[in-house]
Amino acid sequence: MKYALAKFRVYLLGSGPFVVYTDHASLRTAMKSPHISQRMARWLSFFAEYDFRVEYKPGRLNVVADALSRRPDYAVKTADANRIGVESVSAPSSSLIDDVKAAYASDADAKQLLSYASEVGTTPSCSCTSLSCAQRTAVIQRSGRRCDSHRRIERL
Repeated sequence: MKYALAKFRVYLLGSGPFVVYTDHASLRTAMKSPHISQRMARWLSFFAEYDFRVEYKPGRLNVVADALSRRPDYAVKTADANRIGVESVSAPSSSLIDDVKAAYASDADAKQLLSYASEVGTTPSCSCTSLSCAQRTAVIQRSGRRCDSHRRIERL
């Protein structure tokens, strides 16, 4: 509604009172409600420039708007591949997954994390050399406790 009022502003401001038919039932009462939010106050201040009346019309009775929204020429146009003579279809290929796997395989920290992740039911031991203890045990925590040197940190 705001879009339509802004779009046709030059025509609506000079004219007399007009009627807005909507299927938005709460809009009709919002204009008269004494308790509104700040957002509604902003909207209503925009609407205050215009001299109009809101009339509720259920969607099933608003045939004109329904017909406009269902116009066949607005439908998404799809084409049949055989009808337009397509010989072949190619799909884009990417070696991204292979590149990521290779990068993980060559990274020492990733290897260590993957080995910890594969050990189901074990708690990783903390050496605090390549990764910080907090990083490693926060990502892969199994028994609810941290390494021996960091017991003061409780389970997340």
